[in-house]
Amino acid sequence: MTRKGLLLFASMCVIWGIPYFLIRVAVGEISPVTLVFARTGIGALILMPIVIARGGLRGLGRKWVPILAFAAVEIGGPWFCLSSAEQRISSSLAGLLVSCVPLVGIVVAPLFGNRERIGPVGIGGLALGLVGVAAIVGLDLHASDPASLVEMALVAVGYAIGPAILGRYLKGVPSVSVIGISLAACAVAYAPLAAAQWPHALPGTGVLVSVGVLAVVCTAIAFLLFFALIEEIGPVRATVITYINPAVAALAGVAILHETFTVGMGVGFVLVLAGSVLATRRREPSRGRA
Repeated sequence: MTRKGLLLFASMCVIWGIPYFLIRVAVGEISPVTLVFARTGIGALILMPIVIARGGLRGLGRKWVPILAFAAVEIGGPWFCLSSAEQRISSSLAGLLVSCVPLVGIVVAPLFGNRERIGPVGIGGLALGLVGVAAIVGLDLHASDPASLVEMALVAVGYAIGPAILGRYLKGVPSVSVIGISLAACAVAYAPLAAAQWPHALPGTGVLVSVGVLAVVCTAIAFLLFFALIEEIGPVRATVITYINPAVAALAGVAILHETFTVGMGVGFVLVLAGSVLATRRREPSRGRA
């Protein structure tokens, strides 16, 4: 990996690892709807001029439907569910639960035309990952809010379906166009709800800083850096950050917000990573007899 690639990789590991504790801070004073609107709206204001300058709105044709579907399942739905869940669970737990996205991706892949069989090793990886998720949550479900766990499950499903839509229906569409239009569409959709729930008083400095960092750094700049990372090291190696982001999220939650980190969460995270590696490993092609 080049020095540029290493710098981009390290940056993305941190930038997409810190949103969880920033969300936790923000939803302490503003509603999830308001947070999603602010994040998508500011992000769209930064990215849409780039999209327009590059002519990214021309020639989309029938691509509008999958773009809007991507916006709903990758941004609009998950960001609201994640923000809502973090009103009741720790940012560390939320970040670690998102680590199961690769496992969910294996399950939903056949729905989008992937006919590759999972195989015994893949099934074992899925089983191991489920054990890891159980360890992260804790066997005593009363220790965690059930509604929040359902919301986190919806986050994982959305994050798994989004790339599948990209891969099947949005090939050839510039990534910055997809993200910019998606952010703008979500901002428009959330605007009426955010207006109804707009805070009556100016939130505290910590909340304003959290929203600003989420929108500018963790959304607009992050996507631009991620596209550059893909160009530098390729899409397969770039996805490795998804295994590191949850660890950064957990560390940030413990170090900054003084959240509790249990042995079960640590062991579960390792099991989820191991299960994801096994479940997503490509099988060697079968060889004919000599």
